[in-house]
Amino acid sequence: MSDPSMLALQRRFREVALGGAASELASLVDGRRVPAEARLRIYRHHVATSLVAALGATFSSVEALVGAAFFTTMARAYVLASPPAGPVLTEYGDGFADHVAAWEPARSLPYLADVARLDRALTLAYNADPGVALDAAALAAIGPDELETRPLHLRVGTSVLRSAFPVDRIWMLAMGRTDAAETIDAAAGAVDLVVFQRDDDAAFQRVGAGDAAWLRACGDGLPLGEAIAAAAEADAGFDLGAALTVALAVGWLAASAATPRIAR
Repeated sequence: MSDPSMLALQRRFREVALGGAASELASLVDGRRVPAEARLRIYRHHVATSLVAALGATFSSVEALVGAAFFTTMARAYVLASPPAGPVLTEYGDGFADHVAAWEPARSLPYLADVARLDRALTLAYNADPGVALDAAALAAIGPDELETRPLHLRVGTSVLRSAFPVDRIWMLAMGRTDAAETIDAAAGAVDLVVFQRDDDAAFQRVGAGDAAWLRACGDGLPLGEAIAAAAEADAGFDLGAALTVALAVGWLAASAATPRIAR
């Protein structure tokens, strides 16, 4: 191997650590006691094991459902195909749910990808800096004429997840939060969940279709009038007053959305 720049060496070492051939780097490694390629394989194994462990921490309910051996094989394939783009391992795994959905051995568990999405959303909520929640007084301070054209934003870390399966019940069963003898009908129907930070933890709450559509529209930055229309389309019985009462009580909306604009 010709004399590499430090950046080129780091990039090549990263490739080797993630499964690339070690032959080009072997000449740079002291192999007097342990063969150079064996040393590099040890490092590669350590990197893969660490990344799989990081995925296991994020997707703990997925691992609980399929078992450690199955999860490790599935996660290793993801690590090789999608190594981390940054140094913060709690942020790693953005595409893991899609990987699970496409993983042939997991096709018999069609709900597993959505369980992974719930795990991921909980991790993001837990690690978020959500800022100050909107309260009733700040909301009331916005004039009624302005309110319809103003967006109400979700707090950072709050998200809405829709699944064709009862993933909340499946998640709770996997994590030992419900009776292990309980039978869950995976075909029981779709659910909408709001995932959010609560005190020093993350949680989720099931909501109706109208509430979910309204919150998604808020998350997309739509004016409140358009968000209400989206909710009414999803559920003709949508009650904005009831939805706002819950959202304000739990803290799903961001205070910054209610800050009056400064005229210039």
